[in-house]
Amino acid sequence: MRVLAILPAALLLTACGGGYGGGGGSSNAPSGGSVLRTIQISEQEYSLSPSTVTLAKPGTYAFQVTNKGKITHAFTIEASGGGNEVQSGDIQPGSHKTVKSTFKAGTSYEMYCPIDGHKSQGMAGTIRVGGAGGGGTTTNPGGESTTSSTPGY
Repeated sequence: MRVLAILPAALLLTACGGGYGGGGGSSNAPSGGSVLRTIQISEQEYSLSPSTVTLAKPGTYAFQVTNKGKITHAFTIEASGGGNEVQSGDIQPGSHKTVKSTFKAGTSYEMYCPIDGHKSQGMAGTIRVGGAGGGGTTTNPGGESTTSSTPGY
């Protein structure tokens, strides 16, 4: 009889668990805030691609971060001057996590892998808010820039 009473609670707890490579991550976005756009970021030894993201306007954005490397990475977004930090936690090779953050005009942001030494080896980039004409420029690991006429990045 006790087993039958515990079974529904166990099923509920199991359903709330995360899956391999799932969304996870933390957010500083206000609850109920709609995401303006999802930005794809890929990480590998030792780069972020794209390394520069220009957001068309202030607001809440999601970053889907995929680890295409062979070792564990993570992803952090930090406003200049500290505070307002969003972290993904560890991202295993071949998996991804999504983090949401709310961006303000006139503030510069840095994105990087916080795992020891990865940032200094090139796993860092910038996020700019507001771009001329609503387009954006991205820079790949080779230093080449591409411009998009699509608002968002």
